[in-house]
Amino acid sequence: MESASLDQPYAYPLLIKQLLHTPLVHAPDQEIVYRDVCRHSYREFAGRVGRLGSVLKRLGVGFGDTVAVADWDSHRYLESYFAVPMLGAVLMTVNVRLSPEQIAYTIDHCGAETLLINTEFLPILDAIRAHLPKLKRVVLLSDEACDPAAAGAVGEYEALLQSGDPACQFPDFDENTCATTFYTTGTTGLPKGVFFSHRQLVLHTLATLGGAASAPTVQRFHRGDVYMPITPMFHVHAWGLPYVATLLGVKQVYPGRYVPDVLLALRAKEGVTFSHCVPTILQMLLAAPAAKTTDLAGWKMVIGGSAFTAGLAAQAVARGMDVFTGYGMSETCPILTLAQLKPEELDLPPEQTVPLRCRTGLPIPLVNLRIVDGNLNDLPHDDEAQGEVVVRAPWLTQGYLNNPDASRDLWHGGWLHTQDIGRIGPSGSLQITDRIKDVIKSGGEWISSLEIETLISQHPAVAEVAVLGLADPRWGERPLPVVVLRPGSEGVGEAEIIAHLRGFAEAGRISRFAVPEHVRFADSLEKTSVGKINKRQMRERYSAG
Repeated sequence: MESASLDQPYAYPLLIKQLLHTPLVHAPDQEIVYRDVCRHSYREFAGRVGRLGSVLKRLGVGFGDTVAVADWDSHRYLESYFAVPMLGAVLMTVNVRLSPEQIAYTIDHCGAETLLINTEFLPILDAIRAHLPKLKRVVLLSDEACDPAAAGAVGEYEALLQSGDPACQFPDFDENTCATTFYTTGTTGLPKGVFFSHRQLVLHTLATLGGAASAPTVQRFHRGDVYMPITPMFHVHAWGLPYVATLLGVKQVYPGRYVPDVLLALRAKEGVTFSHCVPTILQMLLAAPAAKTTDLAGWKMVIGGSAFTAGLAAQAVARGMDVFTGYGMSETCPILTLAQLKPEELDLPPEQTVPLRCRTGLPIPLVNLRIVDGNLNDLPHDDEAQGEVVVRAPWLTQGYLNNPDASRDLWHGGWLHTQDIGRIGPSGSLQITDRIKDVIKSGGEWISSLEIETLISQHPAVAEVAVLGLADPRWGERPLPVVVLRPGSEGVGEAEIIAHLRGFAEAGRISRFAVPEHVRFADSLEKTSVGKINKRQMRERYSAG
């Protein structure tokens, strides 16, 4: 019986541990760097993953248990990306930018019994500990010496790893086993938990690699790159790209807390060539004093999370950066499309590529994407018809954790509903024009807030802009731009911004009806915990006057 079973074909489940085979063959000595704190080879990384797995088993973590991690972007986080799900446990990534009440809710809701937490967040843990009845054990994460006993922890991460087994054997199991969970940062109601299996994460890794590596020259992710995430690792697996980077065996650089001067210094010192972030982070980098003396040319950067305006893209392109849009959402793992330039577009002058880089882009492999009306009927791909974007792909979340009603709404009609409005051109390229909740209906006409934002962003005095749809007694809704000016542009007023938009209306770019009557100015725009513009909060503020 035993020999017969050994002679059977190996089924090869699509498990996260399988992603480690390639880098250990192709790049065992390549580096994984954390700030100026430490650097390890991939060979050492695999040993540390083994040590962490054996430590967690010794602490009582079993198959199906949930392990929560609260940390800045670090080598420790990357090790947990692998070790926790490789045990058959579930990795829960804690959004440390939520309120303490929301953090408590998410940790308790997912049933986490083990928490790995950076010592910087211990005051939060102290405040919410009474609301975590399921939590059994805490492990401290720190760049400096600390006293676990004083914090009621079972140990400190590095000390525990010293006693771990680098040769820990991780079992095979069903590839559909849940691997990760995290919580969306919706602007209404309680955060919703999404979850992904090993199979889904492996397929997303392979498809993203296929899409990102297929570009002929620019906007590629390949073995010669040096990777640094600037999207929090608690947010949708840092867009899944740490798994892609590990599979490729590229040099990886983890920056910890996002400090512009630190990010730019790491770019220069470590030779970073590929990153990803939300528009606000890119804007922060470009505005940082250190950016004036840092060479940004050739830095490839995927921009997502919210609309990538032409104004911001133009600034980055002027510095020689290779920026382009990536589109997805928490529920899609997340990447669905990339706005890579086509071969015939590569020789265009840089300034002419700006609108192309801001497109939502073409689907990556295995993504089936449609625009539909309210009855799920397909709309024409003429770059004019607009409808909701619905999608199928093998890595989309199957629902919300312990929330069957929201899960049914998400998958109404057998397609995942993005709640985004878009159009598709004859070439198959998608352009998101608005969120369903943000589209402005004024006097029977639809006005795209994203299009107005893009046009206003091209004014040289504008640093940031959000366009809100506010109630109007005559027209139903009217657009209100809220503008943050660049330093030194304080003399620019409402009339100039309106005149700037009126020029586009006269050229036929937008309807005259889309030109607003008023503009508000602000020192900053309200943001969510992951740096997206929080239009719900802004509408409440500006509706109140």
